[in-house]
Amino acid sequence: MQFSKDKIRLIKSYLAGENARFTLFYAISGLFILLNAYMVYRNAYYTLLLPVGLVILYLFFYRIDYVLLLITFCTPLAVNMTQFEFNVGISMPTEPLMFGMLLVFVLKLLYENNFDAKVWRHPMTIVIGFQFLWILITSITSQLPVVSFKFLLARLWFVIPFYIFAIHLFRKKQNIRLFLWLYAIPLVIVIIYTTYQHSLWVFEENAGHWVMTPFYNDHTAYGAILALFIPVFVGFTFSRSYSRLVRIFALVVLMFLLMGLYLSYCRAAWISLVIALMFYLVILFRIKFKFIVFSLMLGGLIFYVFQFEILDSLSKNKQGTSQNFMEHVQSMSNISTDASNLERLNRWASAIRMFKDRPVFGFGPGTYQFEYAPYQSSEEKTLISTNAGDRGNAHSEYIGPLSEEGLLGTILVICVFIYSIVVAMRVYRRSDDKDVKMLTLATMLGLLTYYFHGLMNNFLDSDKASVPVWGYIAILVAFDLYYLPAREKEE
Repeated sequence: MQFSKDKIRLIKSYLAGENARFTLFYAISGLFILLNAYMVYRNAYYTLLLPVGLVILYLFFYRIDYVLLLITFCTPLAVNMTQFEFNVGISMPTEPLMFGMLLVFVLKLLYENNFDAKVWRHPMTIVIGFQFLWILITSITSQLPVVSFKFLLARLWFVIPFYIFAIHLFRKKQNIRLFLWLYAIPLVIVIIYTTYQHSLWVFEENAGHWVMTPFYNDHTAYGAILALFIPVFVGFTFSRSYSRLVRIFALVVLMFLLMGLYLSYCRAAWISLVIALMFYLVILFRIKFKFIVFSLMLGGLIFYVFQFEILDSLSKNKQGTSQNFMEHVQSMSNISTDASNLERLNRWASAIRMFKDRPVFGFGPGTYQFEYAPYQSSEEKTLISTNAGDRGNAHSEYIGPLSEEGLLGTILVICVFIYSIVVAMRVYRRSDDKDVKMLTLATMLGLLTYYFHGLMNNFLDSDKASVPVWGYIAILVAFDLYYLPAREKEE
């Protein structure tokens, strides 16, 4: 075969270019190896992570959806790193990645602004927007502005990725299932680790409060997340929309979740599942809303009429925490000797006193734990009370904002929670897709477990709860926007 001079010249230039690229590649690789060898010699190993960092940087600009899924997978395994000198804690590696997604979001808004306008116009987004506006206002008026603005920033890097970005990701239904499985699989790893650690203490009830560390701070946060995912995997297990193999895997995950929940000794999580089951029965038997309202009003009236007798009966309950299931549940109503219940009442009473002092703007988002000490009553203090602000916050998603953001702060929290259920019920009733109905019902029941749990604890300031809770809300909004028939959406 004969080549013309032009073809030969072209081949030579190509080979020269290839040689130059290979030379550059080998030169960079050699420099990287030498740099790592030197750093290892100096006992510094962080340069080994440079290739991982470059891959993640590439994903941020070209496959942001992969970053979202990576964060989802890492969240159950993330570990909180605390700098005690400055009282700053950050969950690694998830929160830095979330902050990166927040920066990418700002850049996309400035230079592209190609997010679907329907997401911005959705009532759920508008309610969340009002909540952020109020957090901003109360951060300006805060007693500790630095703490409040840090709270605002953290809330932004939770909501932007797992609500705004997630809605776009969830336009494809398979991404919804992927999101749920990617959180559940590492959660099973945590359950196995926790169960093994617990077995070393012969499954003692007190050990069950801390054996999930370092992945979860305590058994209440751990139990809340387990309860959040149980309805979803019940749905996966019994839905005929999936293959037999998928349903078997879902059943295995469900068994681990139930085992972990039982051994968590988290009473609020147990009760929250019962509440979700009752709500499911209401939907299943199509009980009219007016009967539910009437029952709630009747229950409230009975409590008001017999409040002194009820409180007197509760004060005589001496049942402490126990490894016996029924006795442990019974201890939930012990307000005379149970230290955790009494401390929770102490925190709530302190928060209400703070609210009375600042009913409009509150003390500022995230400031409760630094400001509540003077508002404690000596009669209400317990053996585990502290003035240092180092044992958590107000232990309520509803009462906490009351002290930090005033009455409107609590109202906006309730609006977000209630409207998510409204969206879920609309999708469930109007969708013709059985898989969409199942996923909607399962995520709604999961959210209900957290909303009830939020009466007694609050974890939305952590990645462990924020990722699934905001992700669940994004699933419901995505279904509402993209999966209902056009005529239903017009209505």
